[in-house]
Parts: sequence; C-alpha cells; structure tokens
Amino acid sequence: RDHDVPEWYIESLAKIGYLFPKAHAVAYVMMAFRIAWFKVHEPLAFYSAYFYRRSQKGGFDAAMMTVGTDGVRRKIREMKGKALTANEEDLLVTLEAVYEFNMRGFEFAPIDLYKSDAIKFTITEDGRLRPPFVSISGLGETAAWDLARCTEGGRNFISMEELSRACPKVSQSHLEALKNLGALGDMPETSQINLFDF
Repeated sequence: RDHDVPEWYIESLAKIGYLFPKAHAVAYVMMAFRIAWFKVHEPLAFYSAYFYRRSQKGGFDAAMMTVGTDGVRRKIREMKGKALTANEEDLLVTLEAVYEFNMRGFEFAPIDLYKSDAIKFTITEDGRLRPPFVSISGLGETAAWDLARCTEGGRNFISMEELSRACPKVSQSHLEALKNLGALGDMPETSQINLFDF
C-alpha cells in the first residue's frame, strides 16, 4: 500500500501460496522449444532419450513395445478398455509414444546380446533404435550391466549355460526372456555336443 500496489494484487497474494516466477516459465518454454526441435529434426535422438527416461522408471517393456504398429495398437486398445494401475498407466503413455514412433516410419532393431547397451537406446547404422537390456521386463539395471560386462571385448558364448555361468546376476528367467525376444539367436541351452547332430 505504501508503494501503490493495487488492492486486488495484495488480496491475490494473500490467497496464493506460490506465484510461478516469469523466469521459470521462460526456462520451461525454452526447454519445450529445444525438445520440439529435436523431435522434428533429430527424431531418433529424441526417441532414444525419451524411451531411455521411460525405461528408467520401468515404463518400457521391450516384449510389448517392439511388436510393430498393429501389435502396439492392439495393446493400447486392450489397456484403454480396463481400469489401470499406476504402472499400467505409465506403460500406456509409453505405448502411445511407441505408436507415434512407428507411425512416423521408425522401427526398433531387435535386442542383441552383443550389440545392445545395458541401459541406453542406441541408433543403429540402418536408422533403427535398438532397446537396451534393461528394457526387458523383470531384468533390472544390475543384471543389465552384468550382461553388458560379460559381452564386452568381443567375447562370444557357445551356450546359454556358459552365458549363465559368466553372468551370475542374470537369472534363468532373464535368459528365457532374452531367448524369447531373439536376443540369443540360435544359441543352444547347453554346451554339451550331441554326436548325432553331425
């Protein structure tokens, strides 16, 4: 009042606990422009970063999201038709982004034991996005780093049995998930050689 501040402003301040600073709003708008620029001009870099952030919260399931446009659309319809948990709502948001990713003509490369990263989505030479090990449902960051460590330096495995011994933090269910996603190729389960295969 000493400085001629209007009465409506004084009353507003008495009612509002926090006024959003203009500088903060400007910073948000600048960040939105940066994100939009990347989404338009460098889409694979954008989706790589976006899906990486989603996977950190368990919001990306490779088995569910790398099945192509029709499979993703079917899953979205199925999820929208029922009551969802918070985790399922998170997955739905990611599925919608995956659907957009597919509709823009982009594809996921298959998870590969020797080419996938532990936690980051990588851009392949042929312009696809390769999901990391951590994007496999149930496979946590510790097991993902163990898998990446075991396969670095060009080390190849002759069987799932050998891989299991080399990567103690990777469980049998993790190996089955990797096999179901095609990440292990035609790797046999055991190192035993069957004489009748020759």
